[in-house]
Amino acid sequence: MTTTTPLLLITADPSHPLAHIALRYARTYLQSLSMNDKVDDDSLSKNQHIPLNIFFYADAANTANRLRWQSADQMNITQQWQNLAEHYQLYLPVCVSTALSRGISDNDNSARHQLNSENLATGFSLVGLSELAMMMQGDCRLIQF
Repeated sequence: MTTTTPLLLITADPSHPLAHIALRYARTYLQSLSMNDKVDDDSLSKNQHIPLNIFFYADAANTANRLRWQSADQMNITQQWQNLAEHYQLYLPVCVSTALSRGISDNDNSARHQLNSENLATGFSLVGLSELAMMMQGDCRLIQF
């Protein structure tokens, strides 16, 4: 029996409630996998295939900005994604075009586009839309936040 891999297409700005729901969904989904013995927590943390794809697009690219300040009374969603990615060895791809248009860049793109600095948060990767297309080619269930 083939299982369907969820693809979380996150488009909401990190300050929007949908961005927080996406994080909660990812966390709950990954925890439920280990609880249901489909994938144990140790194998998830040893860089095995993670049955969850994530893609940050549009305003969600702001999640990958390491310079985004968050007051102490608010959850730092960037840090929460980083923690989840580290624990489960998740890939956190961000659309490069939408990131650059929002002032978010990595070292390579800063050099290519003659920008003064980079500000991509650790754990996130700037990628082209072809990454999203490849994620959608398989048997996936697209969930947009």
